[in-house]
Amino acid sequence: MPSAPVPAAHSNRPTVNTVVFDLGGVLVDWDPRYLYRTLFDDEAAMERFLAEVCTPEWNLAQDAGRPWAEAVAVLSAQHPHHAEHIAAYRTRWLDTLRGPIQPTVDLLGELREQGVRLYALTNWSQETFPLARERFDFLGWFEGIVVSGEEQLIKPDPEIFQRLIQRYAIEPAHTLYIDDSLRNVAAAEALGMHGWHFQGADALRTRMRALGLPV
Repeated sequence: MPSAPVPAAHSNRPTVNTVVFDLGGVLVDWDPRYLYRTLFDDEAAMERFLAEVCTPEWNLAQDAGRPWAEAVAVLSAQHPHHAEHIAAYRTRWLDTLRGPIQPTVDLLGELREQGVRLYALTNWSQETFPLARERFDFLGWFEGIVVSGEEQLIKPDPEIFQRLIQRYAIEPAHTLYIDDSLRNVAAAEALGMHGWHFQGADALRTRMRALGLPV
């Protein structure tokens, strides 16, 4: 009796051949506290300022496209006694950057050397992102970067993910999306991507290897 037909060999194509990185908190160590610790002598007062005046929500509006001049003017009118500190968020924005998160940058470099498709999707002001481009050479390693401020959309809005997918002909089923925000990871997964909540480069490397990426 003839033997059963041998199933066709599985393709050598990796499960994932495209990686999309968030930037802040994954590749770039950004925190307004790096600036404001130089302006406040009292840690508790600094934390109140960042919780009540220059809040994450206020900063996110700039990431969504609001001009910095408008943001600073409106908030300074509401909190005139903090006007100097509010202005510093923009004029000394580079001081909110500590530097690259080097272990993740090293992973990015390994993927680049192996020819993996690399993209970034970031919530970032269109006014300050050029400053980051000047500072971090590795931002030139991506085939494309979608910046929320330029799109007038912020994560986790599915539309900004769709723009990334359509603009660069990305196949979600073959894409790993990495972010330090669980909400953003969930949004990527809802569109069919493999998601990873970033909490360190070692665990990310393990996840990448499990998906067949050459790191």
